[in-house]
Amino acid sequence: MLGFLRQFRCMRPLIIFVLLSLGSVFAQSEPRVQISRTTEGLRGVSAFSREIAWASGTHGTYLRTLDGGKTWAPAQVVGAERLDFRGVVAFSADEAFLMSAGPGEQSRIYHTTDGGKHWDLQFTNNDPKGFFDCIAFWDPKHGIVLGDPVSDEAGKLKFEVLLTEDGRIWKPIPSSRLPDAMDGEGAFAASNSCISILSNAWNNIAAEPHTALDSRTPSRIDSNIWFATGGKAARVFHSGDGGETWQVFDTPILQGRDSTGIFSISFRDPHSGVIAGGDYKHPNDDGPNLALTHDGGKTWDLADVHPQAYFSAIAYDHKVNVEARRGKTAELEAETKGKGARIKPAPPQRLFVVGDDFVFDFRPPANPRRISPKRKLGMKFNAVSPYPEGGALVVGPKGTIISIP
Repeated sequence: MLGFLRQFRCMRPLIIFVLLSLGSVFAQSEPRVQISRTTEGLRGVSAFSREIAWASGTHGTYLRTLDGGKTWAPAQVVGAERLDFRGVVAFSADEAFLMSAGPGEQSRIYHTTDGGKHWDLQFTNNDPKGFFDCIAFWDPKHGIVLGDPVSDEAGKLKFEVLLTEDGRIWKPIPSSRLPDAMDGEGAFAASNSCISILSNAWNNIAAEPHTALDSRTPSRIDSNIWFATGGKAARVFHSGDGGETWQVFDTPILQGRDSTGIFSISFRDPHSGVIAGGDYKHPNDDGPNLALTHDGGKTWDLADVHPQAYFSAIAYDHKVNVEARRGKTAELEAETKGKGARIKPAPPQRLFVVGDDFVFDFRPPANPRRISPKRKLGMKFNAVSPYPEGGALVVGPKGTIISIP
C-alpha cells in the first residue's frame, strides 16, 4: 500500500533489550524480550494463547512459539521468499493463515494445518494495481481480507473486500455494493489492523460467563465489519450486515498526505471502538492521532492524551474487555439529591497503543504507562496482538518481539 511500507532492509539481530517504564506500581510485571532468532521485519502477530503464538514478516518469513516465547522457530514459506507477510491469524499450534502485501500477484493468502510443514496457496491477487492490507477471521471458516482501491468496470475506485465461508475459497464482495473510494485514499498495511470485526471467540466468552478465556467454540457470525483508511482522507467504512450495505464516516484523524491517516482500528463491542494513526514520516509530531467512538463509528471524539505521536497499531486487552462485557463491574452506592442511587461506573478498558519507538499501556481515564527501550538500542515497533489471558505480544523491525503482561 501507500508506498512507504513496501520495502524492508535486513539488519543484524538484536540480542540485548532493555525496557524502561513509568510508574513503580508496575515494577512486578515488566515487559519481557523474546528472542526471535531472525533479523526480518515483523508486521504480523497472532497470539492464540499465552503459550502458542505466530508472527510473520519480510522475505516469506513466519515464526511460531509453543512455549510462551522461550523459543521461536523462524522459517520461510517455500516459493514465497520474495513476499512480505504483513498479516498472520493463528487458530492453534498447527493451523494459521498468512497474508502477503505487495503489488498485484505479491498479494496472496496461504493456509497451513500442520504447523507450517506445508502451506496451501489459497488466493493470488491478479489485478496488477491490487494491494492487500489486512486479514481477519471470525473463526477458522469465516474470514475477510481488505485491499487498496482498484478501478471497477465503470472506472470507479473501490476497495477490494474478500470473504471466505469455508476457510478455503475467497470471493470478492461485488464492487457495486461498496461506496466509492476517494482519489488518493487507501488503507495501510502497517500492522494488520486496518480492519476490525468481533470474532466468535470473544463474543462467546462475553455472552457465556462460564466459558473459558481460551474457548474457541463456534457460534453465529457477528455481522459488523469496520475498516479504516488513510492518505488523502481518513475515514471509517462500516457494514452492519456482513458486507451487503455500507456507510462511510469522516474522522478527525490527521489526513491529507500519502503518509497520513488511520493506521489501525479496533472495536470491543458493536458500539465502542478506537482508531489510531498520524504521519509515519513525522512520527514525533503531536496529533490528532487517536480517537474513540461510542456509537459504532458514526462519530469520533479525539482522545485527551498529549503529546501524541504516530501510532501504527492499537488493540483492546482481551481479558479486561471480556470481564467488562460479562457485566462484572461492581455497582457503586452514591447519594444523589438526598436519595440513594445505584451508579454503575464506566466499563473498564485497557488499550495497547503502538508508537514508533514505544508502547502505551493505556487504562483510560488514567494517563498511559509508556514502555520504551533505551534510545541507544534504536528499537522500533509495528504491531500488537492481545493474549486471551490478558496482556499482549508486540513485534517490530529486526525481529523484535516483546511480551507485555
